[in-house]
Amino acid sequence: MKVLVCVKDVPDASAPKRIDPQTFRLDRSVPGALNDFDTHALEEALRVGAQEGDGEVVAVLMGPPKAADSLRKALAVGADRAVHVADDALAGSDLVATSRALAKAIEREKPELILFGQQAADSDGAVLSAAVADRLRLPVISQAASLELADGKAKVKRQTEYGYDVIEAPLPCVVAVSDAINEPRYPSLKGIMGAKKKPQDSVTTADLGVDPEEVGETGSRTEVYAVGEPPPRGESRRIEDNGNAAEAILEYLSEKKLI
Repeated sequence: MKVLVCVKDVPDASAPKRIDPQTFRLDRSVPGALNDFDTHALEEALRVGAQEGDGEVVAVLMGPPKAADSLRKALAVGADRAVHVADDALAGSDLVATSRALAKAIEREKPELILFGQQAADSDGAVLSAAVADRLRLPVISQAASLELADGKAKVKRQTEYGYDVIEAPLPCVVAVSDAINEPRYPSLKGIMGAKKKPQDSVTTADLGVDPEEVGETGSRTEVYAVGEPPPRGESRRIEDNGNAAEAILEYLSEKKLI
């Protein structure tokens, strides 16, 4: 069974986050890291691959050349092969354009199971998996807290605010896993050294048959008009609890005509 995992290179958690005032995009010149949510999808793919015995785990990433570092980490953890979708034409792609390029990359691989992390740490959108599934015309399940494969179906226990739903979908399908599904492993020294010998393919929009006009800024459906500082906070009052905090809060609310 071929399991494909979509991963993303995001700004390192310790790096300062800023929006480039010229491009209105997130500044990605800072050090990057493999999206933490995607490590859970990768771990689940490795588990499925081991369970199937002859499974292949392929990590796919769309991003600039330096994002290859995150792909190498995916290989070091245990992925068998990596595909890097890299092209200058992809710069500035929004959800619509990104899903178009990724869907083409996935079609090229023809996997039986496609896994995503629940969201990306830099955007927190949590909708890319559904957008890709829609383009592929495949069933999609999100917030998977457990995943089992049997009889050509994926059986998922899905987290909801009221408890759990159990959902089945025929393969191939798209599953976005939650961070509660497993505990990701760390790359070993042997894995890090072995990653250098694993296949790493780089593909462009031309390789995928994607028109450059359908990705990047021209292929995006969203546009940022301006970026500014958040508005200043309004008037506030600090209340110390010296035994009369409740009365002080009531007095403040009364002054503001809120009660």
